[in-house]
Amino acid sequence: MPAPINPFKQALRSSSPQIGLWLALANAYSAEISAAAGYDWLLLDAEHAPNDLPLLLGQLQAVQASASHAVVRPPVGEVWMIKQLLDIGAQTLLIPMVESATQAEQLVRAVRYPPHGIRGVGAALARASRFNAIDDYLSTANEQVCLLVQIESRAGLDALDDIAAVEGVDGVFIGPADLAADLGFIGRPSAPEVQQVVVDALTRLGEVGKPAGILTSDLTLAQHYLTLGAAFVAVGSDIGLFTAALSKRLSEFRQRHAIDR
Repeated sequence: MPAPINPFKQALRSSSPQIGLWLALANAYSAEISAAAGYDWLLLDAEHAPNDLPLLLGQLQAVQASASHAVVRPPVGEVWMIKQLLDIGAQTLLIPMVESATQAEQLVRAVRYPPHGIRGVGAALARASRFNAIDDYLSTANEQVCLLVQIESRAGLDALDDIAAVEGVDGVFIGPADLAADLGFIGRPSAPEVQQVVVDALTRLGEVGKPAGILTSDLTLAQHYLTLGAAFVAVGSDIGLFTAALSKRLSEFRQRHAIDR
C-alpha cells in the first residue's frame, strides 16, 4: 500500500485554483468547523498562532475526514521540526522566510527520505504511515509531500527566480505583510508600492510555471490575484471572520434596541 495521495499537490500540478482559509485559533474544534465549510485548503499556522505539536496533531485529525486539505506552517524551516510535522501526518508544508535557493534546496532535502534527502526514518512510530500499516510508505512518501516556500523579504524577492527553479519546490507563497514591512510600509500591505511588487512576483512565477500562492481578506484583490494566475489563494482567517462576526452581531443588536455605549 502506498502513501496517501496528496490532492492539493495534484491540484497545483493540474493548475486548478485552490481557495483556502488561514486557521490561527489553534483548536481542533474550530478546525473541524472550518473543514466542514468546504474550503479547498486550510492553513494551520504555527508561526504566529499558539500551536504546538499536539495541537497541530488534533487539527490534522479533525480536518482529515473532510474534503479540505491541511497545510501546516511551522515557525521556522528547521529540519527537526519538519520531521516531526511530517511524522504526525502533515503532507503539505509552508515554510516561512525563505530567502535563497540554497535554503530552498535544504528544505527539499528535509522533506525527503534518503538517499534523496535527510528526513529521519521513524515510520513505524508515525501517524503518517498509519503506524506502519502502510507498508510502502517509505518508498512512496517523497512523491506525496508538497513543499511550499514563503517569500516575504527583499532578499527573497531578489532570489525569487533561483528559488522557483529549485527542483522539489512545489509552490511559492508571497507574504504581503512581512514584505510590506521590509519594503518600509509596515502594516500597509495594500500600499500601491507593495502591490506593485506582489503583482510582479506573481507574474514572474507564472512565467516560469511555478504555482504561486498568497493571502488576502480583500475579496476583490483575491480575485485579481487569481486572474494573474495565482494557484492557491487564502481569502481570510478564522480569527478575522470570528472577530468581524462578533462585532457585527453586537452592533446590529445595539442599533435595533437603541442601546448606545
